[in-house]
Amino acid sequence: MNTLTLDRVLTDAEHLPSDEQEILEDLLRKRRIEAWRAETATEAKNAAAAFRSGKLKAQSAESVIARLRAAK
Repeated sequence: MNTLTLDRVLTDAEHLPSDEQEILEDLLRKRRIEAWRAETATEAKNAAAAFRSGKLKAQSAESVIARLRAAK
């Protein structure tokens, strides 16, 4: 069985020419950004649905900031 590990991926990437390593780095960064955007959009849709259903209540920015500061 050929198990893919982070160490194996890094070792394989080190054998790529430097220009391909840069392309790989750029592609990985862009894919992570897209994944983050998709996760954020899903969370926003869920939050909006929870708000519409009454599970979340409207709050002032000041009260939210105060709660965040108190949670530190």
